Amino acid sequence: MTLRVALLQQVITGTKVQILQNAVKQIQSAVSQHQPTLVILSESFNCPYDEEALRASAEEIPSGVTSVALRQAAIDCGVFIVGGSIVERSSSGQLHNTCTVWSPRGQLVASYRKIHLGDSNASAEPATVNESALFTAGDQLVTFNVGSVKIGLGICWDMRFPELAAAYRRQGCQLLIYPSLCDVRTGGMHWELIARSLALNNQLFVAFCSPARDEEAKLVAFGHSLVADPWGEICVEAGEQQEVVVADLNFAMIEEVGMKIPVLKQQKSFLDES
Repeated sequence: MTLRVALLQQVITGTKVQILQNAVKQIQSAVSQHQPTLVILSESFNCPYDEEALRASAEEIPSGVTSVALRQAAIDCGVFIVGGSIVERSSSGQLHNTCTVWSPRGQLVASYRKIHLGDSNASAEPATVNESALFTAGDQLVTFNVGSVKIGLGICWDMRFPELAAAYRRQGCQLLIYPSLCDVRTGGMHWELIARSLALNNQLFVAFCSPARDEEAKLVAFGHSLVADPWGEICVEAGEQQEVVVADLNFAMIEEVGMKIPVLKQQKSFLDES
């Protein structure tokens, strides 16, 4: 099976309403021009990534304005939409960094709460958001299907935990999607390296979707949304500005790589006997 995916690298500026309007416009344009089956948005795609804006943007799922907009866009465009991530306010009042997935019929087919919360201070400036102080972590792997393709979800900091990707691979996932917002410094060092490593070591496809770069933002996004294939090669990559990148994923490649480099069949379990 071949699956066409479109990654929307969006500028995150303006009011929440303006940002959502831009997102819907970009979805419509991507579908009109490229006819993807699956459209992917970035982490924190509906508001700037700073604590005040994140708290103010919090909403319930699926009744909130962002969920309603994504649901309607999925119906109108006839596509699956991986809704990046937004701040979810649960019924208990806790906040989660959550990725929703909408089917062409407007069904909420998946909702993933970020498991590994990012508190990085690796950039030149102190962390803009200490996520563990703001969000409650999720504790569940979440998958969904597009036809016969099984897809696993992570969000940004989750990419740094190879055990998560391996768990999804053991569940039979062929594509891992990580809506992300990585700073420029660590992005330059690790972004492509991590994507290629996850794809190569698990012999599947990996997609990272970032916001566009905004030098005026409190946390300047790296950009460079990309897809890596099971050979560990980058098959499509954006630049830094707002744009849409499209990839046709041929899942026969997974079997081909597995036959030529059969490390997953040879893999052994090592137990700590100490």
